[in-house]
Amino acid sequence: MGKNDENRIKYLTQSETKNLFNAIKKSYTSHSLRDLAIFRIAYRCGLRVSEIPLIKLQDYNISKGELYCKRLKGSNNNTLRLDYKTKTVLDKYIAQNNITSTSEILFKSQKNAPISRQTLNYLMKKYCSLAGIEDESKHHFHTIKHTTAVHLAESDMDIKELQWWLGHKDVSNTEIYFQFTTKQQEKMYQKLDEKSEMV
Repeated sequence: MGKNDENRIKYLTQSETKNLFNAIKKSYTSHSLRDLAIFRIAYRCGLRVSEIPLIKLQDYNISKGELYCKRLKGSNNNTLRLDYKTKTVLDKYIAQNNITSTSEILFKSQKNAPISRQTLNYLMKKYCSLAGIEDESKHHFHTIKHTTAVHLAESDMDIKELQWWLGHKDVSNTEIYFQFTTKQQEKMYQKLDEKSEMV
């Protein structure tokens, strides 16, 4: 990421993220379960739009609730444990769609092909609109990856942990996310205040 990337990064707040998931749940379409599984996995694992179509059944360890994440753009692959809600949605989706072949792509289009980048971006726009997220610059699927990174930085995950979680080879790609967290800034000021009390 370049020096000016902080001006381009867009992410959803915690409340916007909840609203997005609720909008998908309430959409009641034939694909709402698939879409909820996609968005929950993308958010949990910090996946790019181009990485979602790569996920196969063999990448998912159902008993452990772990997903092997194949990362692109020179990032490191890793295995992440899904949270309870995401695992529950994914298990239900796999069962309902009778996905049994380990080599089978998990998320497909109506034409039975791997879901496309265009479809994922369309879904992001659709659900952001339904969720009342008015800032259209956030209506891109890649916003999910930025959202994951910022929320994890806000959760007190340190920079090396976040670097591993996102699969970044270069820690400079991870550092940028710590500039967005008010929690990090508050900690900085608290340290300064504690120092000043000693003088």
